[in-house]
Amino acid sequence: MNRQMNRQVAQQVARKTSRVLWVPVLLIKRSVATIALCLIGVTSSVGAELPQSDSQKHLGVASCASGVCHGSVRPRSGTRVLQNEYVTWSQRDRHRIAYQTLLTGQSQQIAANLGLPNAHEASICLDCHADNVAPEQQGERFQISDGVGCEACHGGSEHYISAHADSDRERQVSLDAGLYPADDTQARAQLCMSCHLGTPEKMASHDIMGAGHPRLSFELDTFAILQPAHYVVDEDYRASKSHSDSMTTWVAGQTHGAIQTLQLISTRLDKGGLFPELALFDCHACHHSMNDTRWQADLDGQLPAGSVRLNDANFLMLFAIAGVVSEPLEATLRKQVTELHQSVAARRPLAKLIAAITNSIQKIQVSGAFQSSPKSATQILSALVAAGGDDRFRDYVAAEQVVMAIDLLLSTAGLRETQSDWLNRLYEQVSDEDTFMPGELTLTMLEFES
Repeated sequence: MNRQMNRQVAQQVARKTSRVLWVPVLLIKRSVATIALCLIGVTSSVGAELPQSDSQKHLGVASCASGVCHGSVRPRSGTRVLQNEYVTWSQRDRHRIAYQTLLTGQSQQIAANLGLPNAHEASICLDCHADNVAPEQQGERFQISDGVGCEACHGGSEHYISAHADSDRERQVSLDAGLYPADDTQARAQLCMSCHLGTPEKMASHDIMGAGHPRLSFELDTFAILQPAHYVVDEDYRASKSHSDSMTTWVAGQTHGAIQTLQLISTRLDKGGLFPELALFDCHACHHSMNDTRWQADLDGQLPAGSVRLNDANFLMLFAIAGVVSEPLEATLRKQVTELHQSVAARRPLAKLIAAITNSIQKIQVSGAFQSSPKSATQILSALVAAGGDDRFRDYVAAEQVVMAIDLLLSTAGLRETQSDWLNRLYEQVSDEDTFMPGELTLTMLEFES
């Protein structure tokens, strides 16, 4: 039973932790979780300019919707693409309703709480709920109400719209003309995380969530599988585009999630006010019943009781990944992350420490010491399950991340079918952050039999 066939299992999280917002599939409730730009398998697309920041004209979804382009009712054969991409997006992809979400009563209340006239004209909302490019970059058929449409992910089509339709031209011609390389794992992670985590220029801050915005949750590989695909990885696809397996994509997402968190810490930790950017911290350190004293167990007592701890879910995943690459690297990373927690709590200088942690994370390379294989998947799986049995995933966001990780690792290791009942129980235990019981997850982890 593969992960695509067993979508309903992964969607247990989506159904029970989501509200109807545009975030694809695992649409969630309060606070910020981290995940995703790839430092792995570095290619020529490193540093690719994000579509929202490109200098091209965005011609609008209508420019792609013709039946002879991407608007065919049914997928076609004999062409390099399915040609029904617009129909898939318009009928099944939740990105299509991103803008409409801003018109709901909930969104308008959030805007009012932030002191904004409305949500559907505010840049802090449109930056992630639409293709929010400058007016001079908007073509005649461009409509902001299209939401997160074609060019929000593929870049302004002013110069590549003709080139990419010519089957006789190399794909590089389109890339040179402004097509964003969304097939590349690193570039895709950078793109997805610009909204699903945030950048120094835009993110779902604690102010925004305090006004009522739901918590963001994301894992690059799981969300990609649950997203309705508008392409098929066939011989033609592989001949012109890059493609990564699930484990490689997961490692890429976790690696970038950690790096991006460090970047956000360096730019947003101290805004000059009484509090730093609280969206970077573990929301469940504060937002749970006061009868639940799970906050006392932070870092094995290395933080004072009651400390507000950074959201370290990506780092917890990286410990297991680093252990496969090198045990000394894992030990170094654990020590550095502990120092990061302590430095943030004490408001000490962070620049050198963040640089050191970044350097450690960059050593985890798919093309170097790390290789995606059933053996490495089994090793990482064992490390995560052991950590779970040691009660290391008491925070909900970390628990949510480890269950999604276990899902793809079981699949890569060839164990998913035999462990499906156990996996279902794990998903059930993280299906609702309000009822999540860390002790139950720990006991279930101890039941694993390889």
